[in-house]
Amino acid sequence: MNRLLSKVEWVRPPRQTRSQETLERLLDAAEEVFGERGFEAATVAEVVRRARSSVGAMYARFTDKEALLSCLHDRFCEEAIATADVALEKERWEGASIAEIFAEVIPFLVEVYGQKRGLVRAFIVRGSKDPEFADSASRLGKYISQRLTELLLARRDQISHPNPVVAVDFGLRTVFDTLDQSTLFADVERMAHPLSSAEVSRELIRMYTSYLGCERTIPESLVSEDDAA
Repeated sequence: MNRLLSKVEWVRPPRQTRSQETLERLLDAAEEVFGERGFEAATVAEVVRRARSSVGAMYARFTDKEALLSCLHDRFCEEAIATADVALEKERWEGASIAEIFAEVIPFLVEVYGQKRGLVRAFIVRGSKDPEFADSASRLGKYISQRLTELLLARRDQISHPNPVVAVDFGLRTVFDTLDQSTLFADVERMAHPLSSAEVSRELIRMYTSYLGCERTIPESLVSEDDAA
């Protein structure tokens, strides 16, 4: 595998025009405020202040805060698809094992969920009430899962589970459901041992590779003292 290509990063397509720049500032500010305060507690006034814009400019583009969230979701989906297209391109991982793919992709997913926790939580809550919004989120999830599935099943010879197709699908469901639940209930610690992001990444890698029955590789940055012993 070409190690120069192994670093997975979030992709933001280029934007142009002054009007688009104003919109992007509003969206960036809204993402920050929603992330810090939560969607319900966030105010239009705070979003406008951080965007260095005006209430008039805000309402010229959005009817209300819900419309702003919908636009944020559209941008998130666009960026997530662009990221998946780059990160999961098969040529990028030529010669890489499933374990090596997990060692890069899973920590990246955990990082994104952590960085965008407030925004993702708002998306999940909105989707539970709005079927159209939920359908859009579902299409994004299916697209990313399909790209990952193609990448993993191209290495089915590394999988000892008796049904690789079901195993890959169920493993992906488990990973994303875990991240969704930990985001939705981030403020509620339900277990005796709180997990750091590194621990979550490590255990998801361990769980998925063990379930598939393939070689396991834990990145050095995630290795605990118990693993190293």
